[in-house]
Amino acid sequence: MTPDGLGGSHHKKGNTGSMDLLATLDTGNNAWQMTAATLVGLMSIPGLVVLYGGVMQKRWSVNSMMMAFVAFAIVLILWCLFAFKMAFGTPTHILADSGFFGNFWGKPGSILSSSSLLSEAHIPEYAELEFSFPESTLAYFQIVFAAITPILMLGSVLGRINFKAWMPFVALWTVFVYTINAFLIWGGGFFAQHGAVDFSGGYVIHLAAGVSGFVAAAVIGPRLQRDREVDAPNNLAMVAVGAGLLWMGWNGFNGGDWYEASGIASAAILNTNLCTAVAFLVWVAFDYLTGRKPSLIGSVNGMIVGLVAITPGAGFVNGWGAIIIGVIASTLVYFALNYLSRVRPFRNVDDTLGVVYTHGFAGLAGGLLVGIFANSSMAETVLAGTISGGGLHLLGWQALTALWVIVFSAIGTFILLKIVSIFVPLRMTEEDMEMGDVAVHGHEVYPSDVPSLGYPDGVPAAAGSAT
Repeated sequence: MTPDGLGGSHHKKGNTGSMDLLATLDTGNNAWQMTAATLVGLMSIPGLVVLYGGVMQKRWSVNSMMMAFVAFAIVLILWCLFAFKMAFGTPTHILADSGFFGNFWGKPGSILSSSSLLSEAHIPEYAELEFSFPESTLAYFQIVFAAITPILMLGSVLGRINFKAWMPFVALWTVFVYTINAFLIWGGGFFAQHGAVDFSGGYVIHLAAGVSGFVAAAVIGPRLQRDREVDAPNNLAMVAVGAGLLWMGWNGFNGGDWYEASGIASAAILNTNLCTAVAFLVWVAFDYLTGRKPSLIGSVNGMIVGLVAITPGAGFVNGWGAIIIGVIASTLVYFALNYLSRVRPFRNVDDTLGVVYTHGFAGLAGGLLVGIFANSSMAETVLAGTISGGGLHLLGWQALTALWVIVFSAIGTFILLKIVSIFVPLRMTEEDMEMGDVAVHGHEVYPSDVPSLGYPDGVPAAAGSAT
């Protein structure tokens, strides 16, 4: 998902339209692309599902898992009906035929016809590039990226967002925020045309999720006081399983984004694991240096920081660059999470899982560091970073793109939340927050007795009522 390089050795073709798929299909590339997409899907389901279900207090476990599941389902359907084309289709030319608004957003359209499903994958703004797999493969690969983004954002508002408000918000945010950022950076839009790069979503996914989650947490308000004071996970084994699925699933996240089973894909996978291992150990080291004990939750944060930070440049930097990115990002986010969180505005916002730090700050750091460490020997179609003799050009566009994602995602999230709040409360009632899962879903994760697995009316019978 990189401008001017959606696959290092894709064959060039003319602008005469798609070629016959049978003539261009590479079964190896197609198999890897579908495998990579499945790995990314597993990061959400069950990866983030079980991580959220384990890291939250017992009475919020079911609710946390349900909201992840429902977000995945909503995004998948919208993507097939019209949203894929909004992110990777023909530009709409809003207000102009060129410039920023001429390359701002794609025209909506479905991918459900037999010709769409079986034709050769293509992105109109990269008409010279020939993919070696069908449109359905490309669409599903992009579905799992679009779906994981609101699920990451969800980590900021767990423990109080209204389930009924979460569903329409996910739909609106995907359509009006995610697709625009994706088109501008990945779909050949304005920032892509000026050389900005984001190999697998440091900006489109992680920075946007971190900023939007923080804004949503501020708008919806904090959890109950007792939830903030006693923030105890109910099952650390589930957290470990979810974290492991994230780490291994990231091989598909970054390894699939060169759109072919090539050397760049292999390098991206190795760089991803190397940066993550470094960031993980740096986090543990800082725990010791600051007099803390290395906890599982803290170490998982370090792991996530490494995964997120390498994402914008996994195939653009060499191994030394990956190590440096891991050290810098883990250091930055460690001190932001533990110390910057104590000052305004961060201390005034209850970001449940600290998504603004582990995804927002890490995604921003990784995107900017690409402007410094991008190596043209890795991907010839990408501008060289500062240390490779590219000057400040790439770094400048990386900074401008990040500024856009931050401002646009924040404003868009605020507006969409206010629209949803007109029709349904964003925040659960105090009574429901006291009860948690049983009030919202009618059962709890570890039922104390068999009848609590489900109540006829979704809630326990009133005390003293007939049974």
